[in-house]
Amino acid sequence: MAEPSAPSDRIARSAVRAAGRHLAWGSVEVEDPAGSFRVGQTDPCARVRVHHLGTYRALLRHGSVGLGRSYVDGWWDSDDLTDLVRVLVHNRGRLGRASDRAGEVLSAVADPVRRLRRRPPADDRRDVRAHYDIGNELFSLMLDPTLSYSCALFERPEMSLEEASIAKLDRICRKLCLSPADHVIEIGTGWGGFAVHAASRYGCRVTSTTISAEQFSYATERVCAAGLSGQVKVLQEDFRQLKGTYDKLVSIEMIEAVDWRVVPTFFRSCDALLKPGGLMALQAITIEDRSYERAKSSQDFVKAFIFPGSCLPSVGSIARAAARTDLRIVDLEDIGRHYPETLRRWRERVEESRAEIEALGFDERFLRMWRLYLCYCEAAFLEQHVSDVQVVLAKPGWRPRAVRS
Repeated sequence: MAEPSAPSDRIARSAVRAAGRHLAWGSVEVEDPAGSFRVGQTDPCARVRVHHLGTYRALLRHGSVGLGRSYVDGWWDSDDLTDLVRVLVHNRGRLGRASDRAGEVLSAVADPVRRLRRRPPADDRRDVRAHYDIGNELFSLMLDPTLSYSCALFERPEMSLEEASIAKLDRICRKLCLSPADHVIEIGTGWGGFAVHAASRYGCRVTSTTISAEQFSYATERVCAAGLSGQVKVLQEDFRQLKGTYDKLVSIEMIEAVDWRVVPTFFRSCDALLKPGGLMALQAITIEDRSYERAKSSQDFVKAFIFPGSCLPSVGSIARAAARTDLRIVDLEDIGRHYPETLRRWRERVEESRAEIEALGFDERFLRMWRLYLCYCEAAFLEQHVSDVQVVLAKPGWRPRAVRS
């Protein structure tokens, strides 16, 4: 039986339907307790079944946060979640550009005050643990055996997820020119995938740090099981606490957890940890430069439900922060086109492991939230609203290898 609706819900429905008439790309077919309608004329066409008319009010009032919350609550369903989000992202149009420009103006005025509100390391630990400490078993079911929770590299379409993750790790190791003579510092251990790969395949020493208790425990055991305790040391320290100097530095999709006000500190820390002539490899999910100022201080579904405290950098913001140190960018590769397939493979593994995930104690609300999270991100990458880059930065004294014909 359909939920009773308030007059405001029906007004919101009419407003959403009217706004949908301006879709320039894609379409949405909606079936709800008040009837059915379609907005837009082109493919892809996403089909939505609205069970509660309050969905429209949630969308109008709270944007993607309201849309996400209403989906998690079971107010609506769609078999085409990725296509639905693609249509919404693609049609941001003039409203999106206006929001981006407003964000730039607001940042110019508000950032000096915002910078006074320093984010303490304790907040970082809380937010990181809110996501990464929900259970190693869950991530083991979703990820491939390398436990890489970052964009894989599908050099061939037929590659398995594990093969593509290894290709990504190898790409980073080659860009750093790793050898047995190197001591590498890694900021953001994850579950130890890079550390074990680099030490076992390239013979280097690795010191790696994480502030996730679950990841620290898992990575420590993994290093021991691989017989690499003499080469790999895992720490449970904030990057601001790290001491010493190293030949190479790597950080794979960790910077997204760093508040925008702390990003300059992150690059200063990396600079201080590298020896003269050292190299740094950074893999980062990035947002469009034009959207950075708006997005860094606004809330969306992913920030509200999945990664509290997160902030996507832009390529421009990375370059500006690095420019305040001795580091200089010597190579940049955009690998964002590989992320939709990575996310799709993760989602397939989650759906295939539904029974095991429920047995771990995760309920239907969690599964709906996780499904929307993976589809939401896949759509954002497909629409190139976000991307993923591998950036190599060098200290003074580094010289590239000569190219020979």
